[in-house]
Amino acid sequence: MPKALHKNMTAQVLTAIALGVVIGAVKPAWGEAMKPLGDGFIRLVTMVVGPLIFLTIVVGISTMGNLKKVGRVGVKALIYFEVVTTLALLIGMVVANIAKPGHGIVTSSTSTTAPATLPSTQSSATQAPLAPTGPATMPVTAPAPRVAVATPAEVPASAEGAKKQTTVEFLLSVIPNNIFKAFTDGNLLQILVFSVLCGCAIASLGPRCSPLIAGLENLTEVMFRIVAIIMKVAPLGALGAMAYTIGKFGLGSLLPLAKLMVCVYLTMAIFIFVVLGLICRLFGFRLMTYLAYIKEEILLVLGTSSSESALPRMIEKLERLGCSRAIVGMVIPAGYSFNLDGTSIYLSMAVLFIAQALGVELSLGQQLGVMAVLMLTSKGAAAVTGAGLVTLSATLESTHLVPVAGLALLVGVDRFMSEARAITNLIGNGIATICVSKWEGEFDPAMFDEAIRARRLAGQDLAEHAFPVVEPKVHSEIIP
Repeated sequence: MPKALHKNMTAQVLTAIALGVVIGAVKPAWGEAMKPLGDGFIRLVTMVVGPLIFLTIVVGISTMGNLKKVGRVGVKALIYFEVVTTLALLIGMVVANIAKPGHGIVTSSTSTTAPATLPSTQSSATQAPLAPTGPATMPVTAPAPRVAVATPAEVPASAEGAKKQTTVEFLLSVIPNNIFKAFTDGNLLQILVFSVLCGCAIASLGPRCSPLIAGLENLTEVMFRIVAIIMKVAPLGALGAMAYTIGKFGLGSLLPLAKLMVCVYLTMAIFIFVVLGLICRLFGFRLMTYLAYIKEEILLVLGTSSSESALPRMIEKLERLGCSRAIVGMVIPAGYSFNLDGTSIYLSMAVLFIAQALGVELSLGQQLGVMAVLMLTSKGAAAVTGAGLVTLSATLESTHLVPVAGLALLVGVDRFMSEARAITNLIGNGIATICVSKWEGEFDPAMFDEAIRARRLAGQDLAEHAFPVVEPKVHSEIIP
């Protein structure tokens, strides 16, 4: 068993997460002190994400040759992203309307004044609301919460500074002023734009760039080797991140808002197993087979609460699974900005939760208006912990239907729901890549079979260290 634990990252990360929970619960001060372990691991991963995305996209497009094909793949990916994220927003709103997680959070015994906007964002009150609003746009008298929540002053500065971004501003923001700054800031959209331009330029120059392409391919392999080295310390990162989360916020902070958390996790599960499951069937592969293939990445995201932490390994594993390198290079980075299914579900539920908690009634038309805004603000949201609050603040500020100060209700438990968001984002982006590859005819079923077969055999070899096994029978997992 110790030997199996030594070789099995899944077991290592699970053990690390369990230890982190115990340490954070028993010794909160120790848990908070372990924060640098999680931060250090995230920094190591972030260090290679930009260069790896650049190399993958450039090599993929330059070897694809046909620039019309590049545009076709991009259009198909965007269509998929918009359809699926819209479904995610809709499902989140439906569940929030049925379960009403915000009801009962506050009492009517006392009242306090909650400003409709945070101090730093009141200047934007002159913007036209989505629909005629009543008291919700004025200072709102909201019942005092029964739970310990943050005051508006304690809402993260990044959320306070959030503002509405127009479509034109968003489009301009994806064009880098300085490509080196895009890499240092980790701006995936700007890196994506520059990488696509580089790949198209190299492809247009033809055979004369063959030596350059070969060099870039070798450099890509070097980056994947660096990723493999970094992943050896993934359990330490998961241990530190989980210990800090439990030590800082405490298990007791989950109880007052348990209904919201249960609704969020349940909705994510419904979306994964029903919506994404049906999409997998439609494109000819099984959801459970795919989930088993990326289980290590799921556990890594569970420990770190950031889907970006698994991005480098996802790129490598999806290529092994039979997806075209060019499509993986284009869809995965774009998906981390445009296909955040988990974030979309959370945002739609969070808006209704805050409205319900503060007694703000939203009509069907107003809810659809909020959903329309979320279809824009949820795009480009960073796939890192805490980005959800920033996007939510921008949405509330732009609609003027629900007080931005209501974010204070979520600050304490947002961190505990980020795992569900990140895991759903990870699973959704991988499925999107497979679907676009199949849609474009750039998927190799033989590689898929071989990857699944190798994965199962590797798991059986590790199990033999602890349990006797019979000779396995391996079958194809592609659905005819």
